[in-house]
Amino acid sequence: MPAQRFYDSVLAEHLANHRQMAFVSGPRQVGKTTTCRLQADTYINWDNLDDRELVLAGPRRLADELKLDRLSEAPPVVLFDELHKFPRWQSFLKGLFDTYADQVRVAVTGSGRLEVYRRGGDSLMGRYLPYRMHPFSVAEAVSQGIPAESDIVRPRAPIEDADFDALWQHGGFPEPYLKRDARFTRRWQALRLVQLVREEIRDLTQIQQRDQLEVLVRLLAARSGEQLVHDGLARQLRVSADTVRRWLAALCDLHFGFLVRPWFTNVSRSLRKEPKWYLRDWSNVADPGPRAETFVACHLLKAVDGWNDLGLDAFELGYIRDKEKREVDFVVARSGKPWLLAEVKHRDESLSPHLRHHQDRLGAPFAFQITLDADYVDRDCFTEPGRPRVVPARTLLSQLL
Repeated sequence: MPAQRFYDSVLAEHLANHRQMAFVSGPRQVGKTTTCRLQADTYINWDNLDDRELVLAGPRRLADELKLDRLSEAPPVVLFDELHKFPRWQSFLKGLFDTYADQVRVAVTGSGRLEVYRRGGDSLMGRYLPYRMHPFSVAEAVSQGIPAESDIVRPRAPIEDADFDALWQHGGFPEPYLKRDARFTRRWQALRLVQLVREEIRDLTQIQQRDQLEVLVRLLAARSGEQLVHDGLARQLRVSADTVRRWLAALCDLHFGFLVRPWFTNVSRSLRKEPKWYLRDWSNVADPGPRAETFVACHLLKAVDGWNDLGLDAFELGYIRDKEKREVDFVVARSGKPWLLAEVKHRDESLSPHLRHHQDRLGAPFAFQITLDADYVDRDCFTEPGRPRVVPARTLLSQLL
């Protein structure tokens, strides 16, 4: 089991090379605070009354506490945790950065609040760089370095059987993944769901119909990998389709799951089509087929978010389905053009003809049918663009993030 995380390298590289604040977002209990504290000289938690008084006293009082007027070899690193609970947190950080950006490095952790804030009025534009943290993955279990800009995919590497089995059975969230105890995992999953519905939704949203929202959460927990029909969900919940869309957006902000939309060069056309839904914790999916698809979906989302956050290029994740219902589970677009097509199977099956059809139509250089129940093959998946191939998940996913 790795002693470090990929995000340790990401944050260290940021603090060494950028003056902007690092905004680290991600699901609850994904390891944001643990990772950031390893890099921080000072930890300030809004939930600590002493730390709260320090923040309320303003940037100058904090600068005195951090001794920013003293000569030092490198700017100290301060980590703010749960700061979004302070109603004026944005103004506080703006004042701190504008006055002391050359004397201190700042990291800020948060979950849904930072995601919602970034889509609103961005008064901190130019003062921070965002990083989205994801659970452990196959690639992170074997390598924690940052990929080179010249080649975003990693060299393939074998994952230990015990590590792969732990990812599959317990998910990638650090505590259950590292503990590897079935009873603990079930208790952890149940508590996380309660915290999501009864605490985070209450704190972050204005949603009043929580009983109906809990029904939606239960419905979505059983539909990972399925296309969502908003009108159908609305009839079940006795609400409008627009309400369902708002609730889905809130659940995505809170990292319960995420939507993958059909890919079109015309973005507005994509938004009119029904998205597919995936849980963030694939270990909650009972059926092996949907679990395999969710497993790969989470890995691809982690790679796409990571490549974008590192500035390696512009990536999008979608799926393909035409009028004849020929579907490919995933497409990764790079700089607006299809780059990788992926179909997912739990067991080894004959190659899907839809992969070949859509690769010919779109011109994507890579097309893979990813098999979860297959042994590692010591061969690079990305050295030979061309016709679709069946590849083991252990090999392909080791080359992502």
